[in-house]
Amino acid sequence: MDTFILEMRNITKLFPGVKALDQVNLKVEKGEIHALVGENGAGKSTLMNVLSGVYPHGTYSGDIIFEGNECIFKVIKDSEKMGIAIIHQELALIPYLSIAENIFLGNEQSKDHFINWTQTHIKATEFLKKVGLNENSYTLIKNIGVGKQQLVEIAKALAKNVKLLILDEPTAALNEEDSNNLLKLLLELKQEGITSILISHKLNEISKVADNITILRDGCTIETLKKGAAAICEDRIIKGMVGRDLIDRFPKHVSKIGDIAFEVKNWTVYDPMIADRKVIDNVNLKLHKGEILGISGLMGSGRTELAMSLFGKAYGTSISGMMLKDGKEIVLHTIREAIDHGLAYVTEDRKSAGLVLAQDIKSNISLANLKELKGKLLIDANKEISVAEEYRKKLGVKCPSILQKVGNLSGGNQQKVVLGKWIFTAPDILILDEPTRGIDVGAKYEIYEIINKLADEGKSIIMISSELPEILGVCDRVYIMNEGRFVGELDKGQASQESIMKCIMQSNRG
Repeated sequence: MDTFILEMRNITKLFPGVKALDQVNLKVEKGEIHALVGENGAGKSTLMNVLSGVYPHGTYSGDIIFEGNECIFKVIKDSEKMGIAIIHQELALIPYLSIAENIFLGNEQSKDHFINWTQTHIKATEFLKKVGLNENSYTLIKNIGVGKQQLVEIAKALAKNVKLLILDEPTAALNEEDSNNLLKLLLELKQEGITSILISHKLNEISKVADNITILRDGCTIETLKKGAAAICEDRIIKGMVGRDLIDRFPKHVSKIGDIAFEVKNWTVYDPMIADRKVIDNVNLKLHKGEILGISGLMGSGRTELAMSLFGKAYGTSISGMMLKDGKEIVLHTIREAIDHGLAYVTEDRKSAGLVLAQDIKSNISLANLKELKGKLLIDANKEISVAEEYRKKLGVKCPSILQKVGNLSGGNQQKVVLGKWIFTAPDILILDEPTRGIDVGAKYEIYEIINKLADEGKSIIMISSELPEILGVCDRVYIMNEGRFVGELDKGQASQESIMKCIMQSNRG
């Protein structure tokens, strides 16, 4: 019994109309990295929110045993006192406070009711060194990248004498280098006796660092795979997650590519905050009807900035260049003008920029095209319901009804709602920025099928992705981007992970 730091027994959690957890059991050994995997909506984050006190005792049934003691957590502070810390996918850092202030937020280093700032910064520097982050503790959070912010979150947890560290999709927004550094840190913390629970959809990372893997499906515990006792390959994990063998990660698709639908010439964009910093440098792009065009590159290469600048100048300043649609020049000054000209942009950040989480599915789907629903004076409510139902069925959104709040949907279903919102605008050009970020392999497959279907209907699609296998598995042609420029163009037959990285490395040398 004493080999387990944590046991969760028969945990059941209900939401209105949904049983999120159904008699879930989880055992975590001391000093291990325990992975928790499953499709979106399987109950992973809900289970961890129960454990950390986000969902307080009394709102669920079942028992939590930590270090041999039954725990009743009413608030997060209760679990933190026991040495349990959770790092959510959306980081809980305050941008305009320093690294040191964030590390000790709610855990201030005080003496005689006053904060000891000298001690705060000395200790913060110690914790930064421990997580391998070489930053001044006075630096504001807003001035460091997402990868470094993740390390600050871990330093914050260590400052609370953490025994069990829970990480929910910690590498979802990180590039490969930052992801590897984070995984290396978890292995180092393991050597120091700190236990971790890792939630991730990146199965290659799970296979690399996890000692044991617990699989959830539809709110139930399916199995725990033990390293060494069984061969834990990605295909084996997927079978447990989706209940079947997923032979192909990407649906087979034969594209019907037509004439040039969209063209960009000599496109240059400057940073809106730093007037003389060129973010996009003389980019030229061609996109055909029915084509899925990939844009690949490392984080910070300018992919999102390019997409947003094309979409009604949603990003950037001093923008120059020419944009043509069906051979005719178009000039777009606003997002409204971009929509009216048949462009749509699905943002990489669905939660803060793509959806209104407090509103229902119906309202979110209609949001970008309200003029289509206008009656004599007001929105035609019956038509709005009809449209929402149509897209719910067409895109396979799993929900009790279209009146369900979007914030209560799984990541995969939220992504389908974002797609539905923009497809409803009837675009000719659809720009997808990280369309499968943070969603599981089963939901990804469904999104790929939707993308293929749109291409078959003659839509022209630009797909930005940080995952090279996704670019190679879905796209007909790939532009490689680095430091605001296109540094290579590869057809499907030429494209490989090696050839894409070669383009980036050669451009760096140049």
